[in-house]
Amino acid sequence: MKILVSCLEASANLHLKEILTHLDGVEICGIFDKRFGAALYDSKEFSAMGFVEILPLIFKAKRALKQMVELAKTCDKVLLIDSPAFNLPLAKAIKEANLKCEIIYYILPQVWAWKPKRVAKVERYCDTLASILPFDSKFYHRSQYVGHPLLDEIDIQKNSYKKNSIISFMPGSRRSEISRLMPLYKEVAKNINGKKLLVIPPFLANNIAEYYGDVSEFEIIYDTKEALIKSDFAFICSGTATLEAALIGVPFVLCYKAKAIDIWLARKLVKLKYAGLANIIFDFMGKEPLHDELIQEDANAQNLIKSYNNYNENKFIKAAKELREYLKHGSAKSVADMILR
Repeated sequence: MKILVSCLEASANLHLKEILTHLDGVEICGIFDKRFGAALYDSKEFSAMGFVEILPLIFKAKRALKQMVELAKTCDKVLLIDSPAFNLPLAKAIKEANLKCEIIYYILPQVWAWKPKRVAKVERYCDTLASILPFDSKFYHRSQYVGHPLLDEIDIQKNSYKKNSIISFMPGSRRSEISRLMPLYKEVAKNINGKKLLVIPPFLANNIAEYYGDVSEFEIIYDTKEALIKSDFAFICSGTATLEAALIGVPFVLCYKAKAIDIWLARKLVKLKYAGLANIIFDFMGKEPLHDELIQEDANAQNLIKSYNNYNENKFIKAAKELREYLKHGSAKSVADMILR
């Protein structure tokens, strides 16, 4: 069996890795991390953040889309993972080319946040809808909940709490995120005691000085899960790591800074009370928010230190259990079964 894969995000590639462990003998082609095989494009080539940064990638994306449709002609199935700005036009182009390969969309567009009209497009152009959030079914008519990918990857949950004065700092994985948060993190690190871990994505290991500047205040660590397990507390840029921390049971605060125009557009377009996925899930569960969210001007050293001094470790341990019960199980095996059936 040959599968066309469209996997543009770093976190999506982590989830793809788990799926591939259940797909022996299957050939993949398309866009993904090149460590998985001969890709048409490495997913890193499409890394961008915010409305403005995406603009230069438009022409490359248009060229890639045409090439992906040609590849689809040789494939049995198509696996689209997240990234609706690229994957929805790709699904449409494949259908309009009258290709017969089944299109599986995994990690559905977050229509509960914005662009609800995408539901109609997803259900028109995709054959199988693999949902990773139980509440997706409130918006999609034929989504199938397959579990959550982080439960494939996180097998440790804190059941007790013993302070060891280790704090993790996670400024994100994109240059723009890092450049905005590192000065703030360095200021905070100078004003709290304990060991400070700076979590750096492995693919930036050779560019630390370029991306992060002077990091002598920190101990470098490349594994997010390892850092969270060791830590009493974490300062986290919004993203997958916020849900990882919640599932492990590590107290944290979400810190986020972006270009003013991106924040303005997001506030106009996104219809959510919270930015962090753990808080969004808790809101759908009818529960109070789990963690603080400090965004733009609120993300300052004084507020970050205040969140650190006031966290409730028992609240996070309890939340980890509730989240796991709500999400039930991992998703990799279920998605692999969808592909193989």
